[in-house]
Amino acid sequence: MKRDDSPKTIRLADAGDVDAMLAIYAPVVENTAISFETVAPSADEFASRLDAVLARYPWLVCEIGGRVAGYAYAGEFKTRAAYQWSVESTVYVHADFRRRGVGRAALASLFACLRLQGFRAAYAGIALPNAASVALHEKMGFERVGVYPKVGYKLGAWRDVGWWRLALADMPDNPPPAPPIPLPRLADDERFRQAIGAGTANLGEC
Repeated sequence: MKRDDSPKTIRLADAGDVDAMLAIYAPVVENTAISFETVAPSADEFASRLDAVLARYPWLVCEIGGRVAGYAYAGEFKTRAAYQWSVESTVYVHADFRRRGVGRAALASLFACLRLQGFRAAYAGIALPNAASVALHEKMGFERVGVYPKVGYKLGAWRDVGWWRLALADMPDNPPPAPPIPLPRLADDERFRQAIGAGTANLGEC
């Protein structure tokens, strides 16, 4: 594969990225069972989701040559307090940039940020079959922990969802770890800037 020497960055997403991210996500909703949404969100709804995530968790974009090649974010796993150290992770890559290290890069930076915040485990739900996503997550260190059989109906069929888990840090029992640090409190921390850039080495493949 010919090497692409275009500028490559990973950074926090902002409102200016909404249209580009929605252009990646909408076809997934409309044409595949990867997302269980059945109608693509509007730009306003997508922007509201972005704001809600960034109030506590990282939402990162991978940019190559000025284009948003992919994005990854974390979200609340469950609302109850005992779940606060766990997150659900999500990643999407533009069709033009698949199999070029973008997903690995975005997830590596995401997990570095989550570790700095103090989260202990990330979970990924994958609608099956999806060999590419399973391979990506297992390459990142995720382990399969179970399957919800026929849990959703989309595009004319019942769909299974598999769940994968990645340990982000040790899990002491007594005392429990401190609550995770909300993202805005780390915005000016040099360690956080370094964490955002942790996955850029994977972009050397692009």
